[in-house]
Amino acid sequence: MFEVTSLAFGLLITVLFGSWLVNRVRGGSDSSDRQQSYERHRDAQQREAPVEIGDSHDVAVQEFTEHHTGERQAVCKVQGFVVFVENIPDGLSVGDVIEVTILSFNRGHTSATATFERRA
Repeated sequence: MFEVTSLAFGLLITVLFGSWLVNRVRGGSDSSDRQQSYERHRDAQQREAPVEIGDSHDVAVQEFTEHHTGERQAVCKVQGFVVFVENIPDGLSVGDVIEVTILSFNRGHTSATATFERRA
């Protein structure tokens, strides 16, 4: 009885591992989505930033994130370009429109840091 159970369990593990392996080799059902996402990311890294240091922009808050220092930051976009906004006031919500001033770029110029100026 023990041998039959072990054999059945081993067969089940082999079938599960085999299906996982086949799916992995084929790239899964969402491989074209991943490829498109990678291509968009690569293209975004190669384009010029649509902002300059010192520029002011009215932007909508997309979401909030926590900086590694523990400070809460707003995540906004200018023509799809990510801008992290520092010194945001309490009570700011997703969808609020604010005016920001660009302070700096990250390494590679793939995003920027800005400071909150006022609610727009």
